[in-house]
Amino acid sequence: MNPNESARRDTVLVVDDTPETLGFLTDTLDQAGFTVLIATDGDSALELVDQITPDLVLMDAVMPGIDGFEACRRLKREKLLSHLPVIFMTGLSDTEHVVEGLAAGGVDYVTKPIVIDELLARIRVHLANARIAHGTHAALDATGRFLLATDSSGQLQWWTPKARALLAELFPAQNERAASLPAELVEQLMRLRGEGTKSASSATMQIGARRLEISVLSRIGPDELLFRLAEVGTRNDEQVLQRALSLTSREAEVLLWISRGKSNREIGEILSISPRTVNKHLEQVFVKLGVENRAAAAARAVRTLAR
Repeated sequence: MNPNESARRDTVLVVDDTPETLGFLTDTLDQAGFTVLIATDGDSALELVDQITPDLVLMDAVMPGIDGFEACRRLKREKLLSHLPVIFMTGLSDTEHVVEGLAAGGVDYVTKPIVIDELLARIRVHLANARIAHGTHAALDATGRFLLATDSSGQLQWWTPKARALLAELFPAQNERAASLPAELVEQLMRLRGEGTKSASSATMQIGARRLEISVLSRIGPDELLFRLAEVGTRNDEQVLQRALSLTSREAEVLLWISRGKSNREIGEILSISPRTVNKHLEQVFVKLGVENRAAAAARAVRTLAR
């Protein structure tokens, strides 16, 4: 294994109800440089993936309870997991089982007894393919941005963790359908999609007392358009704080988000400024309000807006 491979250990989830197979694969994959997770049935595999997303799954096809085919189908129904490569392992070699595995969403199929060199080669090929296909998605997730992508019908293809959290907060009734978007948001996305990918294409939604700005960023695939989300302060609240407390417009915006419990980093992302700039504005707010900390400033803002 070369130094580049050792820098990051890919994670492989092995799902099999046979202790001997689990032990053999765990030792072999660990020696090959992979981090190994194990599950003994489909149910526990799905529960584990809810907590930790592996880079690839080795799935036994025949298991008690939820078999490997059904477990794979359930994984693929989750938009955030649809990219996950699943390789089936089984003693079954009939064409009908091969077809069922691929139809369930599997990317490959190996038969037992496993030829380990062949399996490792297949794993590395599918990891490389998945990394290329979803490199943009992974890179955007890592930036911690409020981004999502849809297809031409408005169906969610993926979203970054921050975008998911923001929409869950703004649309709590939608939480039961975590991999779908609210109809009113889809309507705005489709309208923006029709306007093309001009950087000026944006829309604002009023959601209760809060406002969500949606902007078109770029096309990232044949049928994938990337959008940016940004919560913006309610203009009336900003103006109330600005007038009542003798603040600048930007200071009022910062104070408004402080009163809503946002950190400097989150405020910077919302207002498209650096956390350091947020802190400088906050220092001026403290001086003008005659307070010493953000808790006191937030309390003052809440009292002002409640009048």
